[in-house]
Amino acid sequence: MKKVFFILLFLSLQIANAQCAMCRAVVESGGKSQAEGLNAGILYLMVFPYLLVGALFYFIIKNRRKNKI
Repeated sequence: MKKVFFILLFLSLQIANAQCAMCRAVVESGGKSQAEGLNAGILYLMVFPYLLVGALFYFIIKNRRKNKI
């Protein structure tokens, strides 16, 4: 099972690396404002999964504490 996990991890890193090269080429051909917009978009999209997971853990912990009392 561990071997399969490491193989999938290795393959996903190679795919992610290729995507970064493509994005970098697009940004390098554009101007500074395009690069800033891309960075802002990445940060905007990155925030929501963390908020959802944080809210999920908050409600799980809240319900567990309520059930203990």
